[in-house]
Amino acid sequence: MSELFSSPEWQALRANHSVVASASLREMFANDPSRGTRLTAEGAGLYLDFSKHLITDETLNLLVDVAREAGVEVRRDAMFAGEPINNTEGRAVLHSALRRAEGDELVVDGEDVVADVHATLARMRTFAESVRSGEWVGHTGKPITTIINIGIGGSDLGPVMCAQALRPDMADNLSLVFVSNIDGADLDAALATADPETTLVVVCSKTFGTIETLTNARFARTWLVDALGDEAAVPKHFVAVSTNAERVADFGIDTANMFGFWDWVGGRYSVDSAIGLSLMIGIGPDKFDEFLAGFRDVDEHFQSAPLAENLPVIMAMLGVWYRNVWEFASHAVLPYSNDLARFPAYLQQLDMESNGKRVTRSGEPVAVDTGPIVWGEPGTNGQHAFYQLIHQGTSVIPADFIGFVKPRHDFDEHHRILTANLLAQTEALAFGKTADEVRAEGVDDALVNHKTFPGNRPTSTLLADALTPRIVGALIALYEHKVFVQGVVWDVNSFDQWGVELGKVLATNILNELNSDDPVAAAEAAGHDSSTRELIRRMS
Repeated sequence: MSELFSSPEWQALRANHSVVASASLREMFANDPSRGTRLTAEGAGLYLDFSKHLITDETLNLLVDVAREAGVEVRRDAMFAGEPINNTEGRAVLHSALRRAEGDELVVDGEDVVADVHATLARMRTFAESVRSGEWVGHTGKPITTIINIGIGGSDLGPVMCAQALRPDMADNLSLVFVSNIDGADLDAALATADPETTLVVVCSKTFGTIETLTNARFARTWLVDALGDEAAVPKHFVAVSTNAERVADFGIDTANMFGFWDWVGGRYSVDSAIGLSLMIGIGPDKFDEFLAGFRDVDEHFQSAPLAENLPVIMAMLGVWYRNVWEFASHAVLPYSNDLARFPAYLQQLDMESNGKRVTRSGEPVAVDTGPIVWGEPGTNGQHAFYQLIHQGTSVIPADFIGFVKPRHDFDEHHRILTANLLAQTEALAFGKTADEVRAEGVDDALVNHKTFPGNRPTSTLLADALTPRIVGALIALYEHKVFVQGVVWDVNSFDQWGVELGKVLATNILNELNSDDPVAAAEAAGHDSSTRELIRRMS
């Protein structure tokens, strides 16, 4: 695919950069009164205003040409058809099957994966309803009031983000707590306020061998057994989301309460699988169905909308424009919703683990930079922290602003203030404030440069009616497909993550040394560098 970057389509896009770079958003809007309504797209309950980007209509057309030349449509169709596009692991990429409608059929390797998905969803529904109703009781006969989800990475970031996003939908009689970090403080904080008699622990690990997750689960098990005085309590207080029945049973969990998923589901794409069990218990099966419907809405839009009107494609290609033509290295995601506070962290894994690659699908060095640094915080908190750099710093940082027409609380004045800030920030970033405008306000000449804003800072504004389960699903799917499109353009495999393996291997080796009688000698024998040896000495 490296030939894409020597293609006529790519060269035309690069040539367009010099034209756009000589203009300003002020000029573009002044010369084109319809720009703010024309450079928009809509689908799946989402409205995207991308008019405040450093583009012209010609730029958009060229970006679409590049996407088509890269084979985005062909690769998209292959993914949805269940072809093994994860070539380094020889797997299909079928997270979209997790939200296919019941009755759909998709046969992969002789199995109807949609039927399998709905069989698992039915088991999840039955279990979730039993916990929510109080039918499921703990070892001492009391109903469950606390769910502790133990996982890490995709087994944590998705459920914890969605649980906060859907806070208004949570059952009043249930508390969801999430534990991921191997730092004991995380588990300690979760157990400090939990009652063993009324706590259910959901252990999420595909292999049931992830060291962080299993260590936390083992200590939670000890906490439970010590408090209730009976090993027989474990099956009533622990369930598993895993595919390793033998390890689950060895832990003491009844495999009837093990909920599986499939090799074609990557961790960062799994919140709509059994990994979402805690979320389903919290919001209820019916709202979980709405959540899945939001994913499906975007899947259908992504497959059917023309590229120039396709939300994931537009967002992806704007990212390519900035990463590879303008050479902007980072991207901010700024939700104006406190309930979406964990969304930027969720997208960090989705984007940076998927496309943070330095070789192509065939193993050759990539031809261009990949994967931006993704970060952000909810508004208006970020305005009082890092917006200074976005407005007046030397680095240009494209940003997605996410807002909602209606709040899901009764504090209407708060929402009007929040909305005013959302709209004001994108306007200020786009148009800035000139030195002449500052002087016209009577500002002393010594401060004019300090109070001048350059503008031309690109932003997207993404709006929805309200932060409902359906819209949360749609937002996740939107960014999933955005990441996919960028991976196709960069010719990387967005569905493996070999880069996380080396640190894991070295950590296991160092743990063995720290557990030895003489960690310093063990470190010497292992041949670590002088820095690592000294750090081991100080930590042992």
